[in-house]
Order: sequence, then structure tokens, then C-alpha cells
Amino acid sequence: MRTAEPSSKGVDPARLERIAGWMDRYVSERKFAGSSILIARDGAEIFFNSTGLRSVEQGLPFQRDTIVRLYSMTKPVTSVAVMMLAELGLFHLDAPVSDFIPAFNDMQALIPKAVRIDQTEPAPAPTLHQLLTHTSGLSYPFNPGVLPAAMDDADLLFRPDQGQLESLVGQVAALPLAFQPGTRWEYSVSIDILGRVVEIVAGQSLAQFFQSQIFDPLGIRDTAFRVPEGTGDRFASLYTPLAGDAMALNAAKGGDDTLRLVDKAGSSPFEQATLYSGGGGLVGTLDDYMRFAEMLRRKGAFRGERLLSPKTVDFMMRNHLPGDIASMGPQSFAEQPMVGTGFGLGGSVVLDPGRVHVPGSVGDFSWGGMASTFFWIDPVLDLSVVFLTQLSPSSSYPCRSELKALVHGALVE
Repeated sequence: MRTAEPSSKGVDPARLERIAGWMDRYVSERKFAGSSILIARDGAEIFFNSTGLRSVEQGLPFQRDTIVRLYSMTKPVTSVAVMMLAELGLFHLDAPVSDFIPAFNDMQALIPKAVRIDQTEPAPAPTLHQLLTHTSGLSYPFNPGVLPAAMDDADLLFRPDQGQLESLVGQVAALPLAFQPGTRWEYSVSIDILGRVVEIVAGQSLAQFFQSQIFDPLGIRDTAFRVPEGTGDRFASLYTPLAGDAMALNAAKGGDDTLRLVDKAGSSPFEQATLYSGGGGLVGTLDDYMRFAEMLRRKGAFRGERLLSPKTVDFMMRNHLPGDIASMGPQSFAEQPMVGTGFGLGGSVVLDPGRVHVPGSVGDFSWGGMASTFFWIDPVLDLSVVFLTQLSPSSSYPCRSELKALVHGALVE
């Protein structure tokens, strides 16, 4: 990506530098160990900054090429993979997932207000579109409710060291749905199920498909389902402010140490991954993810390589819900505000910035990860932003809304 002076792109350089001060403050207050950010406007890099440490224990700096756990920022990549196959005419989005994974035949769903996992009624198999939009009836173990509790008991979190994708997908299919497909929105493992659909339709592993069809064409070199060989010392440690489970996304902060180490280079499951989680399994770098974000902003093409048509990208970045997420009765954790925010294919879509209470444009497309990473694309302002850090859960601090306010505060044209 070429670079440009911020002022040539309608951005005030002095105001842009406020972002560096904000990042430094998060480090000095021991909220984040370290972080990095890359901002592009009109396809040109206008700001980069990194601060703090990727390993507090070893004193290693957080740098531009630091490799992080992307977690749910994997979901947009999997969604792109699904749409690439759809463009080939290999399926349509209203196809039931049981057409590809027979274990989803003869589904059951919990009855309204169920208190036991056996209180069910017949339900259709979720469609691919319902999986893409988190209206499938699936859930996550960290959500409240009967199904999440059963998933938690079975440890259905799709961690990189949990065997093979096919096995866990089968275990998910054996449980009832939390609700009838299409009736509610609930953040879920649905994108992991779609990862398995990609494998079945493409006839190769999700890792192989990502590499050959997405990463290689975009020039993405350091992003994969396991830390690439020879890059281990660039892999950041993961921290949490919680005393207990760092993946308890709805828990209040409660530990004595705001940067308690929970996963480090040299002993991380991401270094020996066997399960390719389309919902949260990728590790990668700042520049790699910017290439992916810029591909979306540029309507499906980057470096002369086209992954999707402009019409398909426009379709993905529209709201696919009847209203905003909040109107669909979610009981789950979500990476973004729900009021005034819709959901497309792979990320959230701003419907009304005033209702979201965060500066932005109608049509902003974004998503984040469990370790407080975040990206967004503003098609109105031709803006792409990628922010990386490594603190779980992402609900710990309001960093995303603060960052959006800082970026918008620097735009003067």
C-alpha cells in the first residue's frame, strides 16, 4: 500500500496523533500490554503506530509485524470464502445446511422459556444465510441460556487444540437449537459450521482454501490457523484482567492483575493447531488484515486480484436483518453495539450512528475479536482501520467506541 500525507487526504495530522497518546495511556494504565493501528484513506496509508509490549514477561515490543490471535475477525474471512463458492453457483444461500452436513437433519429446537435441554420441538435445519447472519438458532458456550450451558458442558468452543472440525460440528448438530431458525439473533458458532461447509464443497481443508484462494492472491503471508514456522518470537502473549476464565466475555473485571498472562508464545495451542475454526481460529498481522479489509473496501479486488464481484461485496455489506440487532431479542454477547446496528454477511453494519452513540457513517462495516482486536471499513469516507492488541475479553474496556471517536475527530474533509 502506498503512503500519503494525512493532510492530503483530508485528515488533520495533529489530531491524528491523539490516537498515539490514547494508545500510550492504555499501556501506562495497564489496560493493554501493547497495541498497533493502521489507518488508510482512499487506499493510502495515512497513519501507523505501535506501542507497549507483545510480551510483558520478556520485554518484547509490540511491533508492526507482531502476530496476534484474531479470534472472531476470522469470521469475515470465512464469510468471504462462502460467497466465493456461492459466486461459482455451487449452492444458494437459502439451502439448508443439512444438504451438506446430514447430521443437521431432523433438528429440534428448545421450546420458548425452556429450562431443560430436553424441552424441544421439531425445527428445520438452519439455512446457510441464517448461519451467516447468526439467526440460525445456534449459540456459544459463553452466552446465557439452556443451550449455551449444554455447549459449555461439552466444551464446544472450537479451540485450535480440540481435534478436527468435523467432529465438533457433529457434536453441535446433536444438540437442539436455542430457538427456531430465523426468529432471533444470537452470536454463535454458526461460522464454524460454515467453515465445514466450505471444506465439503471445496474438497479441501479450510486452511488450504484460505491459503490458495484468499491469502495467496492478496499477498497475505503471516496469517494462518497456526503460528507460521519461524515467526514464533513475533507471536504476542494474551492477557486478561479477569481472575477466572479469560473467555468469560460477559464477566465483570475482577482480578488483582489487569494484565494476567493466560497464553504465551512457546506453549500456545495456536502453535500446534489441529482444528481450523472459521469462527475464531486465525492468527495474523496488522498489514495482512489491512490487505483483507482493503479488498472489501475496494469491492472485492486488491493488487489486481479479484476475489468477489463488486455486487457481491455490496450484498455482503448490507443489513440482512429485518431491523437492527436489538430488535431481534438477542440474549448473547456481541462484539458491537446492537442498537442502531444491523448485520450483513461477516460483520455488523451501521444503520444510524446517532442510535449507535458512536461517530461513524451509515454503512460502516466492522467486526472485532475476543482479544479486543477491531477493524472497520467506512465506504462513505473511503476509510479502512485495523487495530490489534491482545486482551481478553473484548468487553473489558470501551476501546472501540473511543477509537472511532478519535479517528472521526481527525477527519476535517
